[in-house]
Amino acid sequence: MTKHPIAKINLGLNIVEKRADGYHNLETVFYPVAICDALEVQPMSEDFPSATDCDLKVTNLQIDGDEQRNLVVRAYTMLKADFPTLPRLHIHLWKGIPMQAGMGGGSSDGAYMILLLNEMFALGMTQQQMAAYAARLGADCAFFIYGQPSYAEGIGERLRPISLDLTGWHIAVVRPDIPVPTREAFSLIHPHRPAVCCAEVVMQPVETWRDTLTNDFEDSVFALHPEIGQVKARLYEMGATYASMSGSGSALYGLFREQPPSLEAAFPGMFTWQSVL
Repeated sequence: MTKHPIAKINLGLNIVEKRADGYHNLETVFYPVAICDALEVQPMSEDFPSATDCDLKVTNLQIDGDEQRNLVVRAYTMLKADFPTLPRLHIHLWKGIPMQAGMGGGSSDGAYMILLLNEMFALGMTQQQMAAYAARLGADCAFFIYGQPSYAEGIGERLRPISLDLTGWHIAVVRPDIPVPTREAFSLIHPHRPAVCCAEVVMQPVETWRDTLTNDFEDSVFALHPEIGQVKARLYEMGATYASMSGSGSALYGLFREQPPSLEAAFPGMFTWQSVL
């Protein structure tokens, strides 16, 4: 069975307070975007020599680190503990969502693994049960179980659907080849609560967002990596109605009324993608 994990963008991102456990409470709006990975799962034959219950092969983009720490494998291991009849698996993950980009690619992979296993092996979980498992993997994983525009609070796990529809808007995504570690991004944040919550701002016309919809990571990330800030400025020069960094970066997106000019020409050597929402 194959599923296609999607990406997300953040429409506004405000870090409102630091928690006693060291994490930060935030306010943001998650919006689904059709940049996709491909997740394929096949049962492993009983006589296949494998040291693990599931083996993972990643193609197209390289992922560093122990594959057993990948959220896809962790999702399997988590469900295997509660559903011991799950068989051993071969997993092929084709990466199309840029990594360390603030677009939730790894979180989406983990959530879609839960969706896939529930469907493929008839586990009988409800959407709410799957979201609860996903939240154990990571703060924004549960969003991908629902895959609909949502206002998020807490560390990103408390979700409320919102009736936001950007259908017809052109979106351009640019990811400079500059990784922004999440820990580094958070270390420079000064928590504060915005005058107007992003959930209210996004219900206003997109044309009003430029001065009211903010990502708190931009000031610190742009100071450390001016090239990232230059991408945002270039998107506005190309005619974007609204442009922002997604998450803690380093991907940026622009919303356009009309199809924007060629991204490849404007941003040579960077990941680019454009579509109509």
